[in-house]
Amino acid sequence: MSGKLGEIEARIGATHQLEAVVGAMRGIAAARSRDAHARLAGIRACAAAAGTAIGDVLAFDPSSASTKTMKEDDGAEVCIVIGAEQGFVGGLNDRIADAAMHRPGERDSQWLLVGTRLVSACAERGLAEGWSAPMAAHPAAVPHLAARVSDALCARLADGERATRVMVTHALPGESRLRVAQRTLIPFDFARFHVTPRALPPLVNMPPARLLARLVELYVSLELCEALMLAFAAENEARVRAMLAARTNVQERLSSLSQQYRAMRQDEVTAEIVELTTARAAARRAMD
Repeated sequence: MSGKLGEIEARIGATHQLEAVVGAMRGIAAARSRDAHARLAGIRACAAAAGTAIGDVLAFDPSSASTKTMKEDDGAEVCIVIGAEQGFVGGLNDRIADAAMHRPGERDSQWLLVGTRLVSACAERGLAEGWSAPMAAHPAAVPHLAARVSDALCARLADGERATRVMVTHALPGESRLRVAQRTLIPFDFARFHVTPRALPPLVNMPPARLLARLVELYVSLELCEALMLAFAAENEARVRAMLAARTNVQERLSSLSQQYRAMRQDEVTAEIVELTTARAAARRAMD
């Protein structure tokens, strides 16, 4: 075997190894995405229970929500942007960063960024880094991360320059094409909760306004947890799509290398046959 054939064989072997790595990464990303989707039901059930409790408080004391109403056009804004921690997600972080920075309205903003790759994408666009945290490495770590983000948000809502609007930006899973969602967490929308009047109010051991404030904090934390879980699923689905594209490229490369190997091998066999035939004819002529 010639050196060129050996080199092509080595490249084919390395490409097969790359194909195995791509397949493993695709399988891990798909498993993590399924796990994230399975956990969403529990988060939404908790949010539904908190929403029912908010509706009950509003039913026997509607005035407790009036102190929570804020003018959206006044004050600063807190922007929570959730992106990817790892690579191989295509243009996911760029799309999220663009959507977050081109939001409607102009006001002073404080940024809470989640995901190392997202922080880099925002820095490339001239966004000065505020608070940041790595994205969760697996779905079980999302609630802990949501608590960290909630603590950072509460710290900014309690500082001297009180923020009156909180936005969260993240990618959505479950689509063949990337979609980015933007939601307003604050001002809190009490109108979305079903209020059912009761003949007897529920028994509570704290003032209704304070109870409602605690329930709103819990509901916002659950909304953050849901957004983080959706973003985690979207990151891994984007990685699955990237790995599928990479597998197609690897397979095309393998096909090209295999064709090149067969053609070169055929040329070598033909050259050997011609050489043997020529040598045999020369030997016959020498004997004659």
